[in-house]
Amino acid sequence: MASIVKEVGVDAGAAPCWDAVRDFAALHQRLAPGFITDVQMVSPREREITFFSGAVAREYLVGIDDDRRRMAYTVVESPMGSTHHNASVEVHPDGEARCRFVWITDVLPDELAERTGELMDRGIAVIKETLEAATTRA
Repeated sequence: MASIVKEVGVDAGAAPCWDAVRDFAALHQRLAPGFITDVQMVSPREREITFFSGAVAREYLVGIDDDRRRMAYTVVESPMGSTHHNASVEVHPDGEARCRFVWITDVLPDELAERTGELMDRGIAVIKETLEAATTRA
């Protein structure tokens, strides 16, 4: 199984960043607008997301840990054809007005690691920009 870890410093406090991350239904608005263009909630724990490319995936919320600022989800259906795709996002304080955004994905087959990593690079850049802009507007 390939494990991909992406981490970026964000010039915004951990609390407002975590608030955006944990809003499972608003991924396309509060965390990754443009990278994710739409979210349709299928159930309270399941969402269908549309990527910038038009690709659609279905994700299931495994859990939210507010104390650790960690959310885990799994991709249950996507055009990439993974047999396993589990991910987590964590927000770690790094001072009063800064945090670290950590995104970890485990995927099978291993051959999907490169493309998954490329998509995560693109996504985390949008996430950083979005979280920092939200702090500037506040």
